[in-house]
Amino acid sequence: MNLLQELKWRGLIFDIINEEELDKRLQEKPITLYCGFDPTADSLHIGSLLPIVTLMRFRKAGHRVIALTGGGTGLIGDPSGKRNERQMKEIETVQKWGVLFKKQFARFLTFDGVGAVCLDNYEWLSKLSAIELWREYGKHFSINNMLAKESVKSRLDNGLTYLEFSYMIMQSIDFLHMYQDKNLHCEMQIGGQDQWGNITAGMDLIRKIEGPDSKVFGLTMPLINKSDGTKFGKTESGAVWLDEEKTTPYEMYQFFINTADDDVVKFLKYYTFLSQEAIGTLEAKVKNEPHLREAQKVLAKEIVTLVHGEEAYRQAVKVTEALFSGKIGELNAEEISEGFKDVPSVELSKTISLVDALVLVKAASSKREARELITNGAVSVNGETIRDLGFSVDKAQAIEGKFSVIRRGKKNYYLIKHV
Repeated sequence: MNLLQELKWRGLIFDIINEEELDKRLQEKPITLYCGFDPTADSLHIGSLLPIVTLMRFRKAGHRVIALTGGGTGLIGDPSGKRNERQMKEIETVQKWGVLFKKQFARFLTFDGVGAVCLDNYEWLSKLSAIELWREYGKHFSINNMLAKESVKSRLDNGLTYLEFSYMIMQSIDFLHMYQDKNLHCEMQIGGQDQWGNITAGMDLIRKIEGPDSKVFGLTMPLINKSDGTKFGKTESGAVWLDEEKTTPYEMYQFFINTADDDVVKFLKYYTFLSQEAIGTLEAKVKNEPHLREAQKVLAKEIVTLVHGEEAYRQAVKVTEALFSGKIGELNAEEISEGFKDVPSVELSKTISLVDALVLVKAASSKREARELITNGAVSVNGETIRDLGFSVDKAQAIEGKFSVIRRGKKNYYLIKHV
């Protein structure tokens, strides 16, 4: 199975231009391709990981890849069908985010300047004058064709600024610039299915300037949808980010371990480098032994390890198992902080009774209820069941002097932070 066949099997091709020519071209010699990422936040997210992994697949197949940070296009905004124009950010902010993107890219690709390159389109777009933009490039774009692009057409009824309308031209210039660069000679662009209009516009610009026989290619990947219709990559606390400070490895692990049976095989194909045979085996387990959730465990392991490393994965599993078993005392302060990030918590600067602590964290509505819970053995502190009504919660007995974890019943956790 060659690269294009594998991408098809994995469901990673939504649209493709010149498929037969591209298939032949990929087998002749290595090709240079790129994917752009606009820095619209201070971290990439789990949706961004799909094109990154796709770049990795091309790199593993011996091709040259470019991760392009949109320091220039990120200042404009792509008319992606959303009702509101992208919020304008200061140049310094976008550039700062671009630096963070490059650091995250480096987790997945080795930028040696040969097999993988990291660039920022601010480098060339910032040097364009308005007159140069209109005279040298604007003349090649038909308004009728631009209006026919889905990314533009979908916004016309809600309003579209000239700034957003010009995004397509800017991205086309990116493709042209890297195609003309003798050290790069980039012949292909990949992106999400919503980038189809921008990719084809770039190809058209190259042919108009470099000649109709210019060989360039485009490929789009499907936008990720969940079987239940909810948005992929979103949790109650927000997006799933690649920055561990925004989404911890434990939270990422939990996100994928809870993948629905109807989605898990698709995500294994999208995000992992497991073989067709290995994924086929897991697919059979989903059908025959869904209660074991073997496929979800493998998916979570592969992605957390890819993004954060083996040690972070082991820590995520450790926290998960401790929460399930109630053996909180086996966790250190860092793991407590990670695993209990979203549970109800309070800060405490003095010693108080467990009865008062239960009321303080709202695990009990009254001292009377708190006493009943303790007497019935329904309360544990740091993994130890407490039946002593005189038990005190203090910093001396806290985990590393920082945290006391209160558990009511089997699933309700509360966190006291000792200050």
